Amino acid sequence: MRAKREGGFLIAKIHQIAGRVFARLLKEHGIEDINPAQGRILFALWQQDQVPIHVLARQTALKKSTLTSMLDRLEDDGFITRSVAPEDRRIVIVMLTDKSRYWQDIYTAVSDEMIGIFYAGMPVDEITIFEKQLKQILTNLTNYERHAIEQNS
Repeated sequence: MRAKREGGFLIAKIHQIAGRVFARLLKEHGIEDINPAQGRILFALWQQDQVPIHVLARQTALKKSTLTSMLDRLEDDGFITRSVAPEDRRIVIVMLTDKSRYWQDIYTAVSDEMIGIFYAGMPVDEITIFEKQLKQILTNLTNYERHAIEQNS
């Protein structure tokens, strides 16, 4: 009899709970205008500003349609602006505003606090192994998705 595996279920449950905890931490630090999903977009832009939407979609693992609606809200709230690339009008560039830069240090501190909660009680060597395994799962899923899309094209 094959052992029952719960990795996918556990990851989904962790994702749900972590999102709620992270949202609570953001609120406790006065960040109420940014939800965790929007924070993921801003975090990517804090690493590299002035990014085309297609690159941002890849970095955040969001579909372009989902990303576009989230960018609409971030732009309405004054966190980002969008402009057309001068060399190719089909490319839309996403840029941070001063407002989003203001929240970067606070958001980063909340992220660090979340990491502390996430890994509490785990030795560093186990964290390293765990993250390596998660990266392998992500690679497996990404490869599967890419292959499925190619077959349906």
